[in-house]
Amino acid sequence: MKSFTTYFNWLTTYPKSNLKGDIVAGITVGILLIPQGMAYAIIAGLPVVYGLYAAIFPQIIYFFLGSSKRLAVGPVALDSLIVAAGLGALNLDTTLYVQAAILLALLVGSIHFLLGIFKLGFLVNFLSKPVISGFTLAAAITIGFSQLKYILGTYRIDNSNNLRLLNFNTFWESIHLPTFLLGFGTLLLLVLFKKMNKNIPSPIIIVVLGLLVSYFLNLKELGISIIGHIPSGLPSFQYPQLSYELVLKLIPIAITLAIISYTEAISIAKVIEAKHEENELKPNQELIALGFLNIIGAFFQSYPVTGGLSRTIVNDDSGANSKIASLISAFTVAIVLVFLTPLFYYLPKAILGAIIIVSVLGLLNFNYAIELFKNRKDEFLVLLVSFIFSLFMGIKQGLLFGVLLSLLLMVYRTSKPHIAVLGNVKGTPYFKNITRFSEQIDTHNSILILRFDAQIYFGNAAFFRKQILKTLEQQQYTIDTIVLNAESISYIDSSGVYMLKSLIKELKNKGVRLVVSSAIGPIRDIFNKTGLLNEIGCDNLFIDTLAAYEFLTKKKLQTDLQSKISLQSNKKN
Repeated sequence: MKSFTTYFNWLTTYPKSNLKGDIVAGITVGILLIPQGMAYAIIAGLPVVYGLYAAIFPQIIYFFLGSSKRLAVGPVALDSLIVAAGLGALNLDTTLYVQAAILLALLVGSIHFLLGIFKLGFLVNFLSKPVISGFTLAAAITIGFSQLKYILGTYRIDNSNNLRLLNFNTFWESIHLPTFLLGFGTLLLLVLFKKMNKNIPSPIIIVVLGLLVSYFLNLKELGISIIGHIPSGLPSFQYPQLSYELVLKLIPIAITLAIISYTEAISIAKVIEAKHEENELKPNQELIALGFLNIIGAFFQSYPVTGGLSRTIVNDDSGANSKIASLISAFTVAIVLVFLTPLFYYLPKAILGAIIIVSVLGLLNFNYAIELFKNRKDEFLVLLVSFIFSLFMGIKQGLLFGVLLSLLLMVYRTSKPHIAVLGNVKGTPYFKNITRFSEQIDTHNSILILRFDAQIYFGNAAFFRKQILKTLEQQQYTIDTIVLNAESISYIDSSGVYMLKSLIKELKNKGVRLVVSSAIGPIRDIFNKTGLLNEIGCDNLFIDTLAAYEFLTKKKLQTDLQSKISLQSNKKN
């Protein structure tokens, strides 16, 4: 049990002096979760009570299994949008929609758990930052537009998961003035609070004020939509309703959610850990924790959850020292569910819509996009594609096309990597690119030194051969030796090995000797295992480029130790 959880590792040494900070932070985040949980449930297309259900048991499970001291888990805007986008496309009735959202939590948790058990957390690295940024910008805009119906009172706007489906003509036909005044006024107040002091718990203050105004002025009579009845009591234990057909439909959504939610959680946790100069975060343990909290949460009527940025920041700023804060936060939400849900009956939906819009404004960060546009046009294109497809076609499509374009760019870059002709920097043991250091470089008329800055694999093997022969032909003097500086070559696949064997024979026929220098251990292993060493020759392997250069220019022989190191391998023929 100790090796499986992080809980027992620190509980026995927990300082009592930390308890006060954890209690304050836990209560603060718990209170903040009330309006946020309800608001995010609305984004997901669920009754508000499910946002509160999602804030209880997942936090308790994270207390036992999570590796981050301060990550605050629960419902979040982005994942709620993906739930709405995915389930909305299935055209389910209300009851089945709720069951599908709960089943989705079970599937997402199962994917997280399996990835964690098999230590596959690295797979999320394929979701590059430009893809995430483009997707996040689109999601923020989509979330904002999805809440306009609550701010304006235009309830005839279609429940859409992307802008292509929004019916803008209905905006002006059905705006409800009292709702608009309340929603717009709430937006102004929230922005004003943020400008005054970011530490002010503005959502909590706004909810309290909204409840008082709604109750005493009877806003319901004015036609302003309110939350209404919220079931009281803790979520009961229920088996998620499994349906083979429904599971098949939900798997693509679950995979998308699993990747996005893990990326969110691990990124937020890393930021907070760096702030405290801690190094306790365990990525695969986080996957297991997210897996279990979503699986257990599904049995207590929770929809998919993950780490939330705003709540984690509040948790940290409020003095959280450990995961005890998340436990107290869960109990705070539980107390509200058991005793205080009738108080939220009169809460206007316009207020929750305003809270959501202001919270997603933080996702609208255009600085990174501008930076890419200035410095990396190719990656800006990835961001733009992810943004456009997510905005106008849907969340899954945006992510899919963004990832595909990222992979295509990666393949393109590695298929035509950088190759440099090197020369000896005068009076030093260093060898540098002759085009960058032309005035300080010495070269030898019969020796061509090349550095290939990539692994050699099926995608660039032909390019490697072509560049070697092309560079050889371009030399004004007769070259009898090519020195391949292999320090940047990390791997050679079977296609690369076959190409190198063929190239060595071709060069020999031209009277050119191939010498390899600075080969790292894994490459030396490949030389031995594949028989490439026999083709190259033991005498043509050197510890570094200087040793090869001095040997070839008859200035100095390679020592026995240097030869031994250059030939060392853990794999033998």
